[in-house]
Amino acid sequence: MRRRTFLAALPATALASPLLAQTESPAQKSPGQGGAPAPDQPLPKRWDAGEPRFVRPDVQAGDRPFGASFASRTAAYGLSGAAGTAHPLATQAGIDILKRGGSAVDAAVAINACLGFLEPTSCGIGGDCYAMLWDPKARKVVGLAGSGASPRALTLDIVRSRAKGGALPPRGAVTVSVPGTVDAWWALHQRYGRLPWAEVLAPAIALAENGAPVPDIIAWYIRSNLAAFVSPGAGVEETANAIRTYGLADGKGPKPGAVFRNPDLARTYRMIAEGGRDAFYDGPIADTIERYFRRIGGWLRRSDLAAHHSEWSEPHKTDYRGTDVYAIGANTQGIATLQMLNMIERFDMGEAGFQSPEALHWCVEAKRLAYEDRARYYADPHFADVPVEWLISKDYAAKRAALIRRDRILTSVHPGQAPSQGDTTYFSCADRDGMMVSMIQSNFRGMGSGLVADGLGFMFQDRGQLFSLSDGHPNIYAPGKRPFQTIIPGFACKDGEPWMSFGVMGGDMQPQGQAQIIVNRVDYGLEVQSAGDSPRWHHEGSSQSMGEDSPGLPATGLLRLETGVPDRAKAALADLGWTIGEPDGGFGRYECVEHRAEGRDRVYAAASEMRADGCALAF
Repeated sequence: MRRRTFLAALPATALASPLLAQTESPAQKSPGQGGAPAPDQPLPKRWDAGEPRFVRPDVQAGDRPFGASFASRTAAYGLSGAAGTAHPLATQAGIDILKRGGSAVDAAVAINACLGFLEPTSCGIGGDCYAMLWDPKARKVVGLAGSGASPRALTLDIVRSRAKGGALPPRGAVTVSVPGTVDAWWALHQRYGRLPWAEVLAPAIALAENGAPVPDIIAWYIRSNLAAFVSPGAGVEETANAIRTYGLADGKGPKPGAVFRNPDLARTYRMIAEGGRDAFYDGPIADTIERYFRRIGGWLRRSDLAAHHSEWSEPHKTDYRGTDVYAIGANTQGIATLQMLNMIERFDMGEAGFQSPEALHWCVEAKRLAYEDRARYYADPHFADVPVEWLISKDYAAKRAALIRRDRILTSVHPGQAPSQGDTTYFSCADRDGMMVSMIQSNFRGMGSGLVADGLGFMFQDRGQLFSLSDGHPNIYAPGKRPFQTIIPGFACKDGEPWMSFGVMGGDMQPQGQAQIIVNRVDYGLEVQSAGDSPRWHHEGSSQSMGEDSPGLPATGLLRLETGVPDRAKAALADLGWTIGEPDGGFGRYECVEHRAEGRDRVYAAASEMRADGCALAF
């Protein structure tokens, strides 16, 4: 579009913004941005075998006759149930459980168990699990925190002796905390399950025994994770079990489409199906885990497992322009979503316009301010007094939002002063009775610690890496303490009725992604699928960090923009001073089930992520 035509289409108030007064400058666009060939390189003519991507920046997606121009597909609609997951076979398993009369919780547990086999790069029973759900009988949103604590035999002195650069290493036994997933499944099923426990786990057992082809992205991640575990200086005490479990024929992992089986995991699932959560935490699996960690010099013990129990909680919420958005508190980053939205609400996002540089600038600055508080205050509330109500208050948000300037970047960002007194899979499903489950589960960084106990078929999480080692910090490491958690389910209601069970996977991207979904839906009217297909931004770097940021970032961090963000917005943001980074695929993965009232009918609309290998189905 010519500049004259573009400016004529803008409202007068938008023209006053210094951001929207910018023109696109080709010199400001990074060569090869988004993996594209540099300007002096010829464009590829065909997709050669073995190449991970086929990039033609001059070619756009086909034209859909209805809906948003950037939407990948339409949501899946149904009257009786819906599910959206990161793998088609997991989605099918969830739908099958619902069709057999299972509750949304039955479907969620079945889905998660399947994904532990199908998507070991993101989840598994060696990790933690969080859920929010709409309880149609109680008519409210309920939260469950399935987060495990650090081993009691692992002291702060030992942890500090293993630290690198003042932080815990990313892999190995020192990062392993108690896996909370199986107990979370059990707690959910005991309260809300309809089908027998063993029947819920049956689909995952069958998949693990019979095998399934590995999708392209998951295969790529398995191979890259295994390569990292065995690299020099990786610090993983034992890798033979991981290679035997996931390596396939060449020991390096599956190639796209290769059939993967995990009989060890099938056997472990059978023990859990027969013995319930106690088989894992106070039975034969716990015995195997203790023997393994003693053998490799680790610290996790059966007593740590036996002491673990999930916690039911009342989620926190905020009102964003008439929509109630919920978040789990506890030791998660969930309230960062609420903090961001409270600040964004102070700006006229609708007037600025969809994907405008002004709107993007406001959102990124809100993220920077919220994440300073995240690094300063978020922690296990059993060990620290986290000022949650103050952090998510509208008054505090107004003060923080007042710091955001329209014409410049905040050069010095600090956490607020509290008053006196701290890689993932996501899925959503819904049933015929109106129950909606928003569930997220993770081993933290990639596949996890690199450690697989003898004959169990799953990897332990490396969640402990997110502990702080600074004296006086609310998230400082302590034995028996839960580390700061990145995994957060999302939920939103309207007028006292459930609206969206949703989530965006991906470490520190999760609150950023959740806020973008809410803004896309509430401020810009996008429907459930196009809200996820919309180009995203991801800001990395804060003056304070929970350990996930790369070293050497600019003072204002690194702002990564997906290729689909308009060129004029990229140029204007660069002119404002943002350091624009290459798209790196770290923009999260989204799943959502939306509830709609159509007269006397309940309609579900299920959406899935176009950036990954999953799908959404409804019936």
